[in-house]
Formats: sequence, C-alpha cells, structure tokens
Amino acid sequence: MSFGKNPFVAKAEAAEQKAADATDNISRVSAYRDAAHQWDRAAAKEKPGKYRAEYEANAERNRALADGEDSPTERLPVKSTKPPPTSMN
Repeated sequence: MSFGKNPFVAKAEAAEQKAADATDNISRVSAYRDAAHQWDRAAAKEKPGKYRAEYEANAERNRALADGEDSPTERLPVKSTKPPPTSMN
C-alpha cells in the first residue's frame, strides 16, 4: 500500500465484487451492506469535495441495492461497440 491512498476504497470495491458474485440473496445483501459501510469509511477519510461526495453516493447506492430498491445493472455504463468517428480533411 502506498502513502496517500485511501485503503477503504479497495475494500469497498472488493465488497461490491463479492456482492455481484454472490449466489444467494442473503449473502448478496450482506455484501452490499458491507460495501456501503466501507464507502462510508472511505468518505470519512476524505476532505469535503469531489471524492467525499462520490464515496457517499456509492454508499447510498449500495444501501439501495441491499434494500432491493435498485437493480445493479441499471447503473452500469453502456459501452459502445462502434469505433470513434474519424475526420477527413
């Protein structure tokens, strides 16, 4: 681990991955709640600003997923299969 890095971010991301890989609902809910807790811890270590707001939003999203209010697939960004357009002079 390097200096200046927030260790709770990696723990929160690992908990989210564990929730995504869970086979039953109880373990999925538990993993999402753990991820929310880790995001809260990550937010507490940051100064007010962009990262803190982002981490708090991630915690709220994981709580909503644990409560069944949201679908994990709704938040995933859509990847385009088309190559970027090229300009011709």
